[in-house]
Formats: sequence, structure tokens, C-alpha cells
Amino acid sequence: FISEVGGRMLNIKSEVSCINEDIPETKIKFTSMENPESDSEFSDISYSCQVSSKVPYELQKGQALITFEKEEVAQNVIRMERHHVQVQNENVTLMANPVPLNSGLKFQVHVAVSKMKINVTDIPDELPESQMRDKLELSFSKSRNGGGEVEYVEYDKQTRSALIAFVESGVADRILRMKDYPLYINQNCHRVTVSPYTETHLKKFQVFSGVSKRTVLLTGLKDLQTTDEEVVEDFISIHFQREKNGGGEVEVVKCSLGQPHTAYFEE
Repeated sequence: FISEVGGRMLNIKSEVSCINEDIPETKIKFTSMENPESDSEFSDISYSCQVSSKVPYELQKGQALITFEKEEVAQNVIRMERHHVQVQNENVTLMANPVPLNSGLKFQVHVAVSKMKINVTDIPDELPESQMRDKLELSFSKSRNGGGEVEYVEYDKQTRSALIAFVESGVADRILRMKDYPLYINQNCHRVTVSPYTETHLKKFQVFSGVSKRTVLLTGLKDLQTTDEEVVEDFISIHFQREKNGGGEVEVVKCSLGQPHTAYFEE
């Protein structure tokens, strides 16, 4: 699977970078209302999203990355290949090339939160497995404690946890509001922890690769006398802002004159 990477340089740090992005607000339009034929028809809350990994690129000493606002400007700079740039009192010849990117990952995450099932943890290890299963079914079926008719119980003695499915909708929600639930064993009351039952699936797992459309790799800075990266970045930006030099509006420039940096790209 081959795709083209959009070419936006996300963030650059000297070593490892963690990028946090806010999920944008989305307007939701109410379209219709349906009446389910049974309680279980619309029993689960579902959520799905697509996840794309950020693609790292290690910027070596003597290299620079420049991102333009328009794709056609970046492609023109690459076609010209050789660029003579004035950096303070030095004339530098920079070579422009596409950014060679590694592969990235893309997949869909599907999460379903059940309205009919719950997880139960912190179950005391005081009874044989079959007896504890019966005890859980009996306890969670008591309406006075907020329970209801139990369809089935899956109990794991080793992890001291259980999955409990109810016959009627609304019972799980009622119990989950309590966060813990009374479980009576030999006249002793134990508080077990209850939590939502979720199922998570990964789908459409894909590996993608490509080239950046708006970012260009510049080489030829190794022999510069100055070691001030910010100054060099300013001169590169000024040069490539000018149309007569084949450039255009510059979004960001980052160079490495010493230690390598890591830049991150997104699709």
C-alpha cells in the first residue's frame, strides 16, 4: 500500500519527541429517531477512529529541512536542485532533494461499550469456581441491590474477575453507577469492583510509505563557520521566501549543525 505523505513537519526535538494533539470539535446533526424492536438492538455504545503513526526522520549534521506552504514551490525547489545561499559572510551551495521517509502505520480502532454486560474484579478467593459462579449470579440478580435477571456468568478464579451479562437493558447502567457492589459470602459482605465491559478491535491495518510533498531536504551545511542554528535557519528562510530564487512562502525551517535532530511527519 503506497500513499503520499502530506509533508507537514510536526515537531522537532533533539532526541525523543512526544506529540499531543487535541481532538477537534465536530458539529453533529440530528437526522432521525428509530424505535428498536427489542431492548438489545441498540444496546451497545460504539466508537471508531482512524489512527496514523507519525513518521520520524533523523536530520543529520549539515542538513536542513524546509517546509513550504504550497506543494508546487517545494517541487520547483527540488527540480532546480542546486541553490546558492548567502549565510552571513559565507556563500553556501545547497542541494535540494526529496525527504526519504520510512514506513508508517495506519489502522482503525473500533470500541464497543456494552449496555448489557459488566466486568467484576476484586472477587474474594473464598469458594470453589462453580460455587463462586453461582454466588455471583445470585448476588447480581437481587433487585434490592440494584441487580436484575442474569443471563450468564463467566468467572476466572485465577484473576479473581468475572463477566456478567444481564437479560434486561438498564440493569448494567444501574449497577455501574455504584462503582462497587455487595457480595455476601458466609454472612460476610465483600465490596467487589464493577466497571463497563468493552470490546476493542483493530481493523484495516496498513503499512504506508511515500515522500513529503511540501518539505525539502537541503544538504551542504557541514563546512559552515557559524554554529548558530537559528541564524542559519533565518538566512535559509529569507533566501527561499523570494520568488526569484524559485521559492515561495516558507512555513518552517530546521537545520542541524551539531547533534542530529528528529523531525516528525504526518500523512
